Amino acid sequence: MKKTKNILASTMLSGAFALQGTFAAAQSNEAIRPFKVHTTDAELKDLRQRILATQWPRKETVNDPSQGVQLGTMQKLAQYWAKNYDWRKMEAKLNTLPQFVTNIDGLDIHFIHVRSKHPNALPVIITHGWPGSIIEQLKVIDPLTNPTAYGGKAEDAFDVVIPSLPGHGFSAQPTATGWDVTRVANAWIELMKRLGYKKYVAQGGDWGNAVSETMALIAPPELAAIHTNMPATVPAPITKALSAGTMPADLSADEKNAYGQLGYFFKNGLSYALEMGYRPQTLYGIEDSPIGLASWMLDHDIRSYELIARVFDGQQEGLSKDDILDNITLYWLTHTGVSSARLYWEAFQTAKGGFFDPRGVKIPVAVSVFPDEIYAAPKNWAEQAYSKLIYFNKVDKGGHFAAWEQPQAFTQELRAAFRSFR
Repeated sequence: MKKTKNILASTMLSGAFALQGTFAAAQSNEAIRPFKVHTTDAELKDLRQRILATQWPRKETVNDPSQGVQLGTMQKLAQYWAKNYDWRKMEAKLNTLPQFVTNIDGLDIHFIHVRSKHPNALPVIITHGWPGSIIEQLKVIDPLTNPTAYGGKAEDAFDVVIPSLPGHGFSAQPTATGWDVTRVANAWIELMKRLGYKKYVAQGGDWGNAVSETMALIAPPELAAIHTNMPATVPAPITKALSAGTMPADLSADEKNAYGQLGYFFKNGLSYALEMGYRPQTLYGIEDSPIGLASWMLDHDIRSYELIARVFDGQQEGLSKDDILDNITLYWLTHTGVSSARLYWEAFQTAKGGFFDPRGVKIPVAVSVFPDEIYAAPKNWAEQAYSKLIYFNKVDKGGHFAAWEQPQAFTQELRAAFRSFR
């Protein structure tokens, strides 16, 4: 039991292209420079060749995912990736959006910035997690910025800022230690100042929640509130019970559900976080093999993996085959498999508690609970964790990648959560 306790106490979970010709080398100024994505034909040809040359292991010896990502799923993914998938569609979509790069604290930060046509739009900065990217949020940009075209009202409008975390996607890769969650949070605060916003809100899940909650702890006067779809609310007695492996007898139905989800994750879902937290540089395979990268990214949480496996079995889900491969291909082309993993290492160096431990946020907080998240936070846990809980709602469907899987529900949640801040 001591091992589990140590994991709970110290683990911070979830969660050539970018620098060679895609944008200029880092500049030591505050200029905001336009950005476009450009992938060479040679890069895409190399990707396909590597997929087709994959050296496959033998099939797992069980009939379930208990040994990891299943061979059948990966071979279906590889077949579609090499033969049918077209990155150029995503590249073109990204290049229709206003994208920029600016240097903050010595690092080039990439971000999407879409202003609403409606007056008095509320600015929101949305932060992705791992193994996500800006692609997670693309489906909600139009509904948030142009609500009248998506069943909303003009007064529901947002200006949307979506940055790429350092070492992820098109942001630069840190070349020295120190880019932890607090440094990212401070960079986001500076970014919103640089964009001229005097009042804004923040949103995130996974690492995006950690960044948003840390921004709330820093509490710049411009930050009015935050919204999270993966809150940090687990009470200390529950953490202690999970460590001991003994569920308290007096839990409500929602608490029992959350306890079971957390127990499963800590027992079966921590391997990726531990490796990235302690030994990220060892993951050379995910930099050298597209299939290695893809399988590593799929093995995040069981419900997301099961959804993805169903998609490659031909079922209709919140995500499509192209959705899944857009995100993986972004990581491959930007060479950010290992650099993104280092955020876990940074967190492990400074961890003072578990990722789901309450942080003591004092500013207003809104919570949306998606049932297939790593754990579905009960309302009473959220009330204990956030002294100014302004909104709480349980959504009918959706999991870890809420904005990506269920963009309509996610949009409605943000409109409702922040309505009082207009």
